[in-house]
Amino acid sequence: MDRSTNPVAAFPRQVSFVGIVMLGVLLLIFLFVGPLRTVPAGHVGVKDFFGQVSTETLSAGVHLVMPLTRVVKMSVQTQEIKEVAEVPSQEGLNLNLETSLLFQLDPSRAADIYKTVGDNYVGTIVEPQLRSAIREITASYEAKALYSAERERIANEIFELFRRLSGDRGIIAQQVLLRKIGLPPVVANAIQEKLKREQEAEQMKFVLQKEQQEAERKRIEGQGIADFQRIVAQGISPQLLEWKGIEATEKLASSGNSKVVVIGSGKNGLPIILGSEK
Repeated sequence: MDRSTNPVAAFPRQVSFVGIVMLGVLLLIFLFVGPLRTVPAGHVGVKDFFGQVSTETLSAGVHLVMPLTRVVKMSVQTQEIKEVAEVPSQEGLNLNLETSLLFQLDPSRAADIYKTVGDNYVGTIVEPQLRSAIREITASYEAKALYSAERERIANEIFELFRRLSGDRGIIAQQVLLRKIGLPPVVANAIQEKLKREQEAEQMKFVLQKEQQEAERKRIEGQGIADFQRIVAQGISPQLLEWKGIEATEKLASSGNSKVVVIGSGKNGLPIILGSEK
């Protein structure tokens, strides 16, 4: 009888195939529920053994744990969430504000957060605290502040408030960014027009200040010229003028290119020059 058609002869081969399959299944079970666990880079592992959460977390890498222990992987990398909210301003306007928050989980608090909050800590802690910080800060500013240099100041105040609110919950805040600000068109145009008028007023103040400074400069310059003339006038006497006239006459008389005819004397006793020729 052919062994290929003999059920008794084929039985050992079936047994060996089933054994290989069972061995593979057992190997897979060992890998998933056995003592080896892998924590990827940028994460920490929280050990959960049937509800008993260990206070010690696992760093990135391969670890030996008690079989049947579940290792919850929690990211400690920098994360970003974007919050779009309708927030009030100081004058009662509703603004559509889009904000980004950069944060990360404190690795040393991962086990505590998992026990008290769970792995969905972003929706439970981060987002509500961010909304609260945004609303509290924007309510103390006018809408126009979000369009001016105070925008960076507002972002810093939101960041500081969020850090105080979430610091004890194991969240490390890194930065808050104000991305978009939405206002009704009429209100936005009114704010833009108001800012334009304020800038023009500041520019006019600068022009007036400059003109005042120029007028003051001219006044000081005129006063200096007047003082100079007064000092010079006080120093000129009839005797000095007569002496300067004598000196000029002597220079003309000693010149080889001139002939001077003097007749009589002037009012002050100076010679009178009638003419000269070369």
